[in-house]
Amino acid sequence: MPSRQPSYSAGKINARRRNPDLPTGDVHHDANNWFQSSAVEQHPVTFKNIYEMQVTANVFLPKDSTETVFPALIIGAPIGAVKEQAANLYAIKLAEQGFVTVSFDQSAWGGSNGALRNAIAPILYAENFSAATDYLTTLDCVANDRIGLIAIGSAGGFALNALKIDARIKALATINLTDMGAIVREQRDALGGNALIEESSRSRTLEIAGQATTYAHGVPEELDENSTDIEREFYDFYRTQRGAANSTLHPTRTTFTKLLDFYPLRDLETITERAMLFVVGEEAWSRHFSEAAFASANESKQLLTVKAAGHVDLYDRIALIPFSELTQFFTKNL
Repeated sequence: MPSRQPSYSAGKINARRRNPDLPTGDVHHDANNWFQSSAVEQHPVTFKNIYEMQVTANVFLPKDSTETVFPALIIGAPIGAVKEQAANLYAIKLAEQGFVTVSFDQSAWGGSNGALRNAIAPILYAENFSAATDYLTTLDCVANDRIGLIAIGSAGGFALNALKIDARIKALATINLTDMGAIVREQRDALGGNALIEESSRSRTLEIAGQATTYAHGVPEELDENSTDIEREFYDFYRTQRGAANSTLHPTRTTFTKLLDFYPLRDLETITERAMLFVVGEEAWSRHFSEAAFASANESKQLLTVKAAGHVDLYDRIALIPFSELTQFFTKNL
């Protein structure tokens, strides 16, 4: 490897692991969120975004390669998740294929800075993809003109916004892209009037006066007879041994409404000279977002449908995740 290596942060590697006290969860199709590989080196790192906020990350390097300079991939975890939930798995599997990869905690989540924990900050989330790009350009082992991005679930919306303003990201693959702005606007409309906004506004007044921070509904802590299929799907990953890690999945009530003004599927035609791959589960409830984004993009684009896969299936079910096709896409386009 070249002399300039990643600047490793202090701390224990893989500090967050499977919790044996939780239910096992559904591990069909080789579900393995906690996958490890002897062919990959993993190191904890930190870097700062343009606002001088520290971001906590992992960098993965291919072992025993004859190459000295590699293409690189940034892996974005779903909103509210930490890098140990789906992102590390993708990072390790792609590092096995010869990419330097980076997974990270978004600002205010996991180990990354942000005084208001669990805050929703769409602009910061997009910025952190650019900050990860900044970090990769400091490494001699990375080809600066060969940096791509994989965004899982709701990270896809933030990644699209990053591509709109950062030409250094040369290719993007989204995995069951989810437009969180559209979802929250649907919730607002279902409640009628401005109930969601009024609730958030009241919370701000109470919290600035000293009341404890309150949180919006996220992934449920328990299931009951009224739980929806989507809630059950997310619970089986985030609240079981399958994928539970150091993340509550409950955003702050005062920042949840920031998503009302988030429109990631607009202006996709402005993303030029970059390739985009939209991976979608055939049975995913979120499928329409990928199909809409694919229809709007007017440059090099692909839509890949994974048979018999739902939304969360593509977080960790190794037998379903199209790692071979992802490798081919980035090998061709980086």
